[in-house]
Amino acid sequence: MGRGRRTFSMVRAFFLTDRPDGISRSDKRRMDLEELLERCRRGENLAWENLVRLYQGRIFGLCLHYVGNPDDARDVAQEVFVKVYRKLRSCPGAEHFLPWLLTICRNACLDHLRRRKARPQTTELETVRFVRGQERNPEEQALADSRKNLLYRALQRLTRMNREIVLLKEIQGLSLEEISTVLRIPLGTAKSRSHRARLELAEQLLNMPEAEGRLKTEG
Repeated sequence: MGRGRRTFSMVRAFFLTDRPDGISRSDKRRMDLEELLERCRRGENLAWENLVRLYQGRIFGLCLHYVGNPDDARDVAQEVFVKVYRKLRSCPGAEHFLPWLLTICRNACLDHLRRRKARPQTTELETVRFVRGQERNPEEQALADSRKNLLYRALQRLTRMNREIVLLKEIQGLSLEEISTVLRIPLGTAKSRSHRARLELAEQLLNMPEAEGRLKTEG
């Protein structure tokens, strides 16, 4: 297998599972979110609580990647939802809600960092709250945790732009069009950056003996 194909195989091996729970791309789920947003716009408190519960895990996780401190991440995440609440009447429909939400989150994080006059810090895996999907047996969970550990160690070594693109595309599940909107970059730039980010991440993973051994075992 050529090195290029091998590096992409490595990336795929670490992104097979563990995207955060949330709204899927199915029409049914999109309609459910549309209804939930409409109820929020009408001022229904229970609907708002459900919306926050649906996205609080992934918003906290993204904030943590930017600000690098769990306490600060919680504060920024709360600020994000305050802003979302104030903008509910003008928020987009279900199809464009997630990019809109993550744009607010990213801007709030960058504002926080500017106020703190610091750069984004790396974060140890143990401080990250992952939102889990279906329950796994202990062996499967240990494997998933091991993958996460390697993945986030590799992410810490990427350039900031490449790390953002990996987080938004591979972990948050955004399309390239949505990423270009969130990062305010041309679609062509998002595509080329995504390609380079995956290669850079794969190279970092290949430099980790644990990851190389895992790829051989799972291959």
